[in-house]
Amino acid sequence: MTVVPMRPGSEPSLADGCRTFMSGFPTGVAVVTSVDGEGAPWGLTCSSLMSVTLAPPTLLVSLRVGSRTLAAIEDRGRFAVNLLHARGQRAAEVFATGAADRFHQVVWQPQGDDRLPWLVEDACGFAACTLSDVRVVGDHALVVGQVSDVQYTADTPLLYGLRQYSRWQPTIVEGSTCAS
Repeated sequence: MTVVPMRPGSEPSLADGCRTFMSGFPTGVAVVTSVDGEGAPWGLTCSSLMSVTLAPPTLLVSLRVGSRTLAAIEDRGRFAVNLLHARGQRAAEVFATGAADRFHQVVWQPQGDDRLPWLVEDACGFAACTLSDVRVVGDHALVVGQVSDVQYTADTPLLYGLRQYSRWQPTIVEGSTCAS
């Protein structure tokens, strides 16, 4: 067992402990995108994504309050989730920054009638969503969207955990089962 130390020389806070705790929970990586009222693209890297229900197909993402991407989603009522494949790490890093030229650093194209940004070279999956609900919890907003279009090509997903990127490397364990 590896113990991940807190910041040296500082009192551990509950937030720091939670951040360390959650870093041990590897997850897939997505870039959430939208366009604002002027048609300008906005997007950010997101590892807080979940399927809410399949009837109707609905997704939830967690976005920082005050982000321009969240403002564009609320303005247009539409957003997209781009699931990144393992070769999409650079896109994940670009969209994790506050750089104004993020969309000049990746290949993307507008998709559908709403022209939502699709990261065509970095995403193995794309889901267009219509905004259903936004709930603010602390410094983040839980954004719920009903899926209106989905495209997926099987590929090795990009993962993030322990504060580093990785790729899915499945192994088969004999006799293992998963029960729900």
